[in-house]
Amino acid sequence: MRVLFLASLAMLLAGCASNARPQAPANACAIFEQHKSWWRAAKRAERHWGAPPALQLAIIRQESGFDHDARPARGKFLFVFPGARPSSAHGYAQALTPTWREYEAARGDPGLDRDEFADATDFVAWYVGASHRQLGLSYDNARGHYLAYHEGRGGYSRGTYRGKRTLMASAARVQSYRDTYQRQLDGCARRLDGSWLPFL
Repeated sequence: MRVLFLASLAMLLAGCASNARPQAPANACAIFEQHKSWWRAAKRAERHWGAPPALQLAIIRQESGFDHDARPARGKFLFVFPGARPSSAHGYAQALTPTWREYEAARGDPGLDRDEFADATDFVAWYVGASHRQLGLSYDNARGHYLAYHEGRGGYSRGTYRGKRTLMASAARVQSYRDTYQRQLDGCARRLDGSWLPFL
């Protein structure tokens, strides 16, 4: 019984550690060195859907700040009491429930978790990969991908982002994050690969 308890405790602590926010969120190499399982997940997502890890990471950083339990702030009811949340967005990728259900269907797995980095980064890669194919957006164009992610591909095609200054500023940040992360990963990807390839 004691052994079972200790094993359960170890699994719980490991789960908490894997969800811990990066200590250096501006450094992709440090993020993936801290969370080696995140690098494995990002590379798997890239192989499956096509979106590079730098772009996955940039969108997640903008959406949740790497908070696995992030949700939109509640409004106020009668100016005092907590009201409803403005959307169903949740988790690392701030995925909306209907879109997450589409993703689960694409994966053929209804048990995926928005709180888990591996599932969330795969979701981002799935969405971005579809935008790449349907809208012709280059993977270097993080700004455009973020606008399509936020507005939906139909909204992006209609230009619903135009005039939304806050959104445009966020998209510019995502581009900056992606460019910085890509430069960093260009220098450390081989080292990161060497730390996990033998164990796949």
